[in-house]
Amino acid sequence: MLKTSIRSHSCNELNEGDVKKSVSLGGFVHSNRDHGGLIFVDLRDRYGITQIVFDPKNKKLFSDAEKLRREDVIVVSGKVRERPKDMTNSSIKTGKIEVLIDKIENISKAEVPPIEVDDRIVANEDTRLKYRYLDLRRPSMQKNFIFRHNVIKTLREFLDKEEFLEIETPMLIKPTPEGARDYIVPSRVNPEKFYSLPQSPQLYKQILMIAGFDRYFQFARCLRDEDLRADRQPEHTQLDLEMSFVNPEDIFELTENLMKDLFKKLLKIELKDFKRIKYEDSMEMYGTDKPDIRFEMFQYTITDMVKESEFKVFKNAISEGSIVKCMCVENGKDITRKQIDGLIDFAQKEGAKGLAWARVKGKKFDSNIAKFFSDKIQTEIIKKTKAKEDDLLLFTAESFNLANEILDKVRRKLGKELKRIDEKSFVCCFITDYPLFEYNEENSSWDFSHNPFSLPKEEYWDSLEKDPGKIISYQYDFVLNGWEMYSGGVRNHIPELQERALKVTGMSREEAKNKFGFLMEAYRYGSAKHAGFGLGLDRLIALMLGYADIREVIAFPKNKNAQCPMDGSPSELSKEQLKESNIKVDFVKK
Repeated sequence: MLKTSIRSHSCNELNEGDVKKSVSLGGFVHSNRDHGGLIFVDLRDRYGITQIVFDPKNKKLFSDAEKLRREDVIVVSGKVRERPKDMTNSSIKTGKIEVLIDKIENISKAEVPPIEVDDRIVANEDTRLKYRYLDLRRPSMQKNFIFRHNVIKTLREFLDKEEFLEIETPMLIKPTPEGARDYIVPSRVNPEKFYSLPQSPQLYKQILMIAGFDRYFQFARCLRDEDLRADRQPEHTQLDLEMSFVNPEDIFELTENLMKDLFKKLLKIELKDFKRIKYEDSMEMYGTDKPDIRFEMFQYTITDMVKESEFKVFKNAISEGSIVKCMCVENGKDITRKQIDGLIDFAQKEGAKGLAWARVKGKKFDSNIAKFFSDKIQTEIIKKTKAKEDDLLLFTAESFNLANEILDKVRRKLGKELKRIDEKSFVCCFITDYPLFEYNEENSSWDFSHNPFSLPKEEYWDSLEKDPGKIISYQYDFVLNGWEMYSGGVRNHIPELQERALKVTGMSREEAKNKFGFLMEAYRYGSAKHAGFGLGLDRLIALMLGYADIREVIAFPKNKNAQCPMDGSPSELSKEQLKESNIKVDFVKK
């Protein structure tokens, strides 16, 4: 019961057992109807709807009821009575009763809402964000945030049972060397010096392991000044976690148990065991390290097979350093030529030169490119791709990154169009064995492929500087339905090894000391081997509820320009504020 000094019940509590009881309710006027002299009002609060009734015998009360409009907030008192049997409403919990009102305690009048508080009529994005307080009144939005609360509650309860401690880390920190841009905060009391807002609690959670807390978590606010898209916001929440004396498999087991518990309790879904896929295999089979494994449609590198063919498009691409990949689309006989042309057009819009294709007929290619491939090459490709009669083969010849990117996008598109995906299913996997470094062609240098604090596998320690491109780390990702839920890894807790790894990327000891010397120094006082992750909570909740846009589960998100139409942020500062913060704005308005 939600009794307070103002109301006795919520709008979702009353039933036949409460008939003849005197009650008081508070809520929003959802709708009102005048039926034969009686006025019926649907009173709505966060919990549900109760029908209240005004009788014309009480003229003053009835007159007040006639003036009620949508979204007025009222507090009323009256007696519960049964509805006539032909007027019950089975779609709401309180549908068998109504409250005959004898007193209106309070009325907060509402202007005509600029948007409908109705799930059947959804306003455009900017209007929704400008009047977010009205948008959040919609029942579907309220359900989203009740669900979000339950997700956090369930995760917290699980981790508490596993002896994790919830510890908060600072919001004002030293600028970090992570991938996105920092939000910068000037220090008024330390002129010419700045804090940054955390992109993640990465360094501090590592220090908590050095401090001996063994198992840590928090629901951390993370801020990144980066371009926005449907699954990105300048600020987001992540389940941040770290634990000591572990190997990757311990993290995988914890994650799997945590997610299975969450999905079972909140969605009544039994998740299947999570697959482990090596990064190299994921890129080969799916063209991405974020594979949607709800359906099978595999890719194969066939560069060596086709370089001796007569197909100049492939031969020229290979001579320029590109690769050739082929994707097998099973049961492709129903894919029309018009659909294939649509796929080619799609690939070109995504940056590819084009797509070649062939159907398998009688163990050979049925395509206008078949004449460029000998029977031997066709047989080899069909065998490698495990193609069967009527399967469709799609080919691309591009750089390694672009070839994979194109076939990944084509695969996802076909998965939806051919209805190969069970949209109600949830399938998870771990991607393991990431390379520690990746080569930056533009700068002719080595960068960290993921986290700069990941531990390289022991067998690569001696060759760290000799062949950076072949160094494999204890970095891993957790992927759900083709979306990255977290990146994590075993941390490099050996100071000398960390310095060597940083040096490979061109970072001097002095630069490393300036950026995160406090962490390097802390490790010199001993540390357990530890690992963890930062799981995108907004993205997880959105997927669980069936949304592609995380703004549906964030109370006050920004728009695509990183602005909030409701409060007008970001905004200019007054001259006094700028002066007090020791800031001079050197920017010419257009």
